[in-house]
Amino acid sequence: MPNLAADAILVTGLGVASGLGQGRDLFRARLFEAPDIFSVLKREGREGPGGEAVHIGIEMPEPPAILPPRIARTATFSARVAVAVLGEAWRDAGLEDVDPARIGLVVGGTNLASREQALAVARYAGGLDHVPPRHGHMFFDSDIVGVCAAAYPIRGFAYSVGAASASGLAAIIQAMDALRAGRVDVCIALGALQDLSGHELQALRAMGAMGSSRFADRPGEACRPMDADHDGFIYGEASAALVLTRANASPGGRIYGRVLGSGLVADGTRGPEPCTAGQVRAARNALAEAGLTAADIDYVNGHATGTPAGDWAELETYRTLGLTRARINATKSILGHGLSAAGTIEVAAVLMQMQEGRLHPTRNLVRPIDPGFDWVGPEAVDHRIGHALKLSFGFGGANAAVVIGAPDGGGEGR
Repeated sequence: MPNLAADAILVTGLGVASGLGQGRDLFRARLFEAPDIFSVLKREGREGPGGEAVHIGIEMPEPPAILPPRIARTATFSARVAVAVLGEAWRDAGLEDVDPARIGLVVGGTNLASREQALAVARYAGGLDHVPPRHGHMFFDSDIVGVCAAAYPIRGFAYSVGAASASGLAAIIQAMDALRAGRVDVCIALGALQDLSGHELQALRAMGAMGSSRFADRPGEACRPMDADHDGFIYGEASAALVLTRANASPGGRIYGRVLGSGLVADGTRGPEPCTAGQVRAARNALAEAGLTAADIDYVNGHATGTPAGDWAELETYRTLGLTRARINATKSILGHGLSAAGTIEVAAVLMQMQEGRLHPTRNLVRPIDPGFDWVGPEAVDHRIGHALKLSFGFGGANAAVVIGAPDGGGEGR
């Protein structure tokens, strides 16, 4: 057993769902293959203005049926996926014998069921007297929290936190804070599936954040983080749960990695404008808390959405921090942009790469916007990760970063 500090924050369980399939084993196997799973979005409620399927992205299979039928009928798609990834992480960490009062849950994400809400509005527009009572609570973000805490014995606390596309990382940071304060012994950070409707997809495209129709006939080429032909982010359904615990409260078993430091700062912007200064502050806060410098980082998992403004601002963050010796890749090139879930599922990708001693490809990275950095291109590469930096940024000026260390507490990247 590694000699870990008593107050270290360990990741001891993972649950994952994405377009690659359900479960961490499939996720781990296919992550390094980086298959082309992009296509036109066909889930009901994601149609374009004329009712046609026009948006490119990634949709996942239906989650396994875990909830009793009477509960499943009234649970949103996001909630059913959340219960599945939570259950996988729960079993992986061996939480069956932990006191429920010492287990907490933080769900990252807000406005999680907008597609189903839009469908409900259309369905009952002609007769509001017949709206099912369940619609009185399904539009609250607390509904997914309640479904999860009812399905598994979580009695310490359970709540949601919103920071747009930084919500998943914000959930991890909130879980770390709760563990360090001693409020619970185990805390699950869950990045929830943000179920967008055609309205949101069209609005994101109109504002220039989501990719245009330029690659409509070649969906697999549309998602191009940090490439000179980037055209905007491409949506991808995703959800992940991470079980965090203090070293002195761990029930034992596998340790995926150690979360050493975090940073979560506001930059004072309202909309989608990226802010290098805020990104740098978040990263420096995480490094300082970890007792490290940028020179200690040998791998960066970027936010790297593929939006031109976002990629260039993030590149300037890399320059300012001096991340010249780190390998860099972009998980969104494989999974699409999971929005609320992006931070958690991308941390899961960091931990899988740490275990494998390999870095997954960055799809479509043919002409990096700055070839001076050590990008991982279209092929997986061998690389032992000692210390990783994970970044997530969200609309409304949210900038988040965490530093992740190898399970054994040592190791160099090269």
